[in-house]
Amino acid sequence: MADINFLGRLSNLWSGFVSLWITDVEKRHPEIAYQNAIDSMIDKYGRLKSATAAIMRRREDISARLANERSELAAISADLNAALATSQDELGIVLIQKKNALEASIRTLEQELDQASNDAQEAKDSLIQVKAEIQKLRDEKDRMLAQMHSAQARLKIQNQLEGLSVDAEVRALDNVREHIRNTVAEAKMGSELRDSDLDVKLARLRQSSGAITARQQLEEMKRVRGTQAESTGKSM
Repeated sequence: MADINFLGRLSNLWSGFVSLWITDVEKRHPEIAYQNAIDSMIDKYGRLKSATAAIMRRREDISARLANERSELAAISADLNAALATSQDELGIVLIQKKNALEASIRTLEQELDQASNDAQEAKDSLIQVKAEIQKLRDEKDRMLAQMHSAQARLKIQNQLEGLSVDAEVRALDNVREHIRNTVAEAKMGSELRDSDLDVKLARLRQSSGAITARQQLEEMKRVRGTQAESTGKSM
């Protein structure tokens, strides 16, 4: 019993793995899933078509038997009338028995024909429905696969766009920016170094001293001129 349970569980586990594998394959290849469903419905349509044909043949057989028995009933009724007209009582009894049996059979056949006709109509309706479902599934397959292919194309473009790296261009610009900043810093450093250079400071000091001396000379010249002007005014 334990071995049987183990084998049953193992079989269920294997079936589950196979089912998951098939489901995964169908997700990756939906056209396979759609085609399998369409093929299954086509097979169902074929079997239903054969069954419908058998039902319709039965209906035709019943209809033919019913026509024959109705024709035979008409003949027996005529024979019975003739037997009654000629006072053939023994023959009349036999014909009445046949007539009763035929009438009972005809009633049964009429019921069977009604049922067979209903069965045939239902089978034909089912055929039409299955055929419509097959076409509907084919249309859905074309529509859904077209949507999937469109989505895959969009995803491919998006992935390509996302994969277009601008790192190289950014690094190139970073290098240029760094070079520009370094050049500016070097220029600023040269200017600062010149400002702190001793010779530069001495030259600036001499330039400043020269300006002070010139200022003093200008003031002295203005003072002398003023003194001369004042002396001239007094002598007059």
